[in-house]
Amino acid sequence: MATREQRTILVVDDEEMVVTSLRTLLGMEMPYQVLGLTSPKAALALIRHNPIDLVISDFIMPEMDGLTFLKDVRGLYPEASLIVLTGYADKQSAIRAINEVGLFQYLEKPWDNEDLLHIIEDGLNRRLAVHRLQEYSRELEARVRGLESDLAKLKKQG
Repeated sequence: MATREQRTILVVDDEEMVVTSLRTLLGMEMPYQVLGLTSPKAALALIRHNPIDLVISDFIMPEMDGLTFLKDVRGLYPEASLIVLTGYADKQSAIRAINEVGLFQYLEKPWDNEDLLHIIEDGLNRRLAVHRLQEYSRELEARVRGLESDLAKLKKQG
């Protein structure tokens, strides 16, 4: 798991101005690496070799819709927090995104900077909590296997 400073946020929106605005805001306010792209296909190619912790994506893009993009991201990074930031919000799209990709937040443009920064911080904290729970679960499973092995040895000794 990346340290606080090594966390990576990916911003994907077909509008260059939105990507630039978010990269500027996040670059000034947060100590994280911020990647910004206007192409979801290019973003997927990039993250295949560059781990990410949180994604902010538009929902309606010409090259690939946000839901398809986020499903692909979820396949690569199951624990990443996913945020949709869209100018065309509707209830059905929000429900689909939440149900199909486990969306963390669904927000409308224009956004409030302070709210967005808090949501991003919450999303990154959620990502860290999920990672820690998975590590703890693996540790507990290893302990159980060790105890089962010890029990089997004791039974053999009789």
